Amino acid sequence: MNKWMIGFLTLLLVLIMPAGQGNVQASANPVKDKAQTLAHTVISDYGVTSLQYAIRDHGAITLSDGAGASNQETGAPVTRETMYGIGSVSKMVVAAATMQLVDAKLVDLDQPLTTYVKDFQMADKRYRQITPRMLLNHSSGLYGSHYENSMLFDDNDTQNHDELLSKLRSEHLKSDPGAYSVYCNDGFTLLEILVERVSGVSYSDYLDQHFSKPLGLGSTKTPLDTFDREKLAKTYFPGIDHVLPVENANVLGAGGIYSTAEELTKFAEVLMGDRPELLSKAASKLMQAHEYRNGIWVEEETNIFNYGLGWDAVELAPFGEYGITALSKGGDTIVYHAGMIVLPEQHISIAVLSSGGSSFYNSAFAAGVLLEYLDEKGLIDEIQPTPTFEAPVKMEMPKELQAYSGLYGMVGETMKVVIQQGQMELAAQMGGLIPAQTYVYTGNGRFTSSDGTANVSFVKETNGKTYLKLDAYLNFPGLSQMHMVSYEYQKLEAQPLSQAMKEKWKTRDGKMYYALDEKINSLFFLATSVLNKTISLDLEYGYANGAKIVDANQAVNIMEIPNMNSRDAFDFKFSELSGAEILDVNGQTFIREDGIPNLYAGAQSKITILPSGQARWFNIQPSLAERTMTVKTEGSGGFIVYDEQGLLVHSSIISKQPSFKLPAGGKIVFGGQPGDVFRIHLSQ
Repeated sequence: MNKWMIGFLTLLLVLIMPAGQGNVQASANPVKDKAQTLAHTVISDYGVTSLQYAIRDHGAITLSDGAGASNQETGAPVTRETMYGIGSVSKMVVAAATMQLVDAKLVDLDQPLTTYVKDFQMADKRYRQITPRMLLNHSSGLYGSHYENSMLFDDNDTQNHDELLSKLRSEHLKSDPGAYSVYCNDGFTLLEILVERVSGVSYSDYLDQHFSKPLGLGSTKTPLDTFDREKLAKTYFPGIDHVLPVENANVLGAGGIYSTAEELTKFAEVLMGDRPELLSKAASKLMQAHEYRNGIWVEEETNIFNYGLGWDAVELAPFGEYGITALSKGGDTIVYHAGMIVLPEQHISIAVLSSGGSSFYNSAFAAGVLLEYLDEKGLIDEIQPTPTFEAPVKMEMPKELQAYSGLYGMVGETMKVVIQQGQMELAAQMGGLIPAQTYVYTGNGRFTSSDGTANVSFVKETNGKTYLKLDAYLNFPGLSQMHMVSYEYQKLEAQPLSQAMKEKWKTRDGKMYYALDEKINSLFFLATSVLNKTISLDLEYGYANGAKIVDANQAVNIMEIPNMNSRDAFDFKFSELSGAEILDVNGQTFIREDGIPNLYAGAQSKITILPSGQARWFNIQPSLAERTMTVKTEGSGGFIVYDEQGLLVHSSIISKQPSFKLPAGGKIVFGGQPGDVFRIHLSQ
């Protein structure tokens, strides 16, 4: 699984326990003090450049502030009018829009989606069973996300939205519709299309007419709207010393809205049922139903996610321990992050927006401040202490547990598990947040980590699949403790391969494949590890990046895991074109690294974007290291330069400087419209 997916998608919304309270002096405003303390922590320790937050209580703003600088170059502070991308918190807007259509009896949640989007088709006949409810609760069975050309600098191109139905026509489902819930961005783009088809207006116009104008939301916009982009908080990326251009998340229903913390809490009144003229109380209550229970799910209620209709969690810990129902939604784009918690019975909401960091930090901040607020108002008796743990005591293990040894996988990777003598070794979990270590048997079918914070067990579910279940607490200094319970891996069977097939696939092991279809102004070009694909094989068992190898040129997804880490499934299909191997991943094309030509070493050269419009990649051979390259662009195209480690060292999209020094062993990619020309001069 690539690093961006782990860092920005796996930690979208978590179940937060408050950090230890300790002894502090009494304050005239402990809620404001708590917020300022946590804000300082996320700014100084967690890569956040600016933060904005607000609490609304029974319709009135009771806390509104910011931290960091909305523009680091000028030192401009964050104000209540500073706008941020809210990422997947946008899903609550399309969810509410869908429910408005339900209120109007124009949509039935349990009728087939094809009733409303008649040209929705897939190669898998089960698509006819997909309903709007399944899109809202993430149980449609769709593979997950078509990200291509969705996150663009200064570009509101609607290609991703416009081509989704066409791409789905050739694709299959990963599970029966309704079988289980696993996060799915495409489902909310389909809901966006549903709203447009049923209402007869564009999605942006629908939001303006049905939410922004009635609620007075002057700063809640989509990339297609006209507004002052200077109001957006500036964004940055590690290793780049320029302010980034404006990010347009052109997946409006799934994650494309801009807003402010105060306006998000105003919109939360709709979700609480406090604005019945916009959304009925019955509809808002229906959105809070425990939809995740309709399919396969871990037994514990305290989980990373417990989906409602749109909501990431409808019973967010630790609020349930205080007898309080808390609803939550987190969201991330590449550079913006958001967290929102709503307490419908108390009519209280909090929104936290940031540039940099992760929605996890926003949600952790929100939970910590909200508990302080509830304590100060006397709505809870006291804030409960953080759980503590002890080293495990090893017990004798039943021999039958050894049968759980074998190969396990999630989307993107496989892992071998060997259980013997009452213990097992596990690789790092949760993207390295839990280190590789030995787990010892401690009774009741559980294996426990050395510090007692993580437990692993095995469950055979009603679908016949065996899952490795992880129950873990993670501590983030100065911020929070996180408790999560989820099925992390699925037990896999060996898929024997012929020797000839093994030899064919062996040539791909460890090779990187570079994206050809992504627009050059895509934010995914910020790092090659984000955009491109590296093949990792387990030929003994017959898998490539967790997908089952079926012949010399194809591998298909077989993962059926109700888990955030397995949200975006994929198939691999390889072919040859002009002597280079091409990889197709769910309709996106990539070229193998050894099919990329070297950059011409002469003083003058010209590169032209071909009629296909695909990006053109070149190797920077060592002999060109430190030579100055000057590029004159004819057309609207651009280019990006990476060093040998795949880190960005120059981008014409971010910096308008036409001259730069070439790194040894790196790569350069050119992109634009067919016919765009790049005239290159290399100094000696």
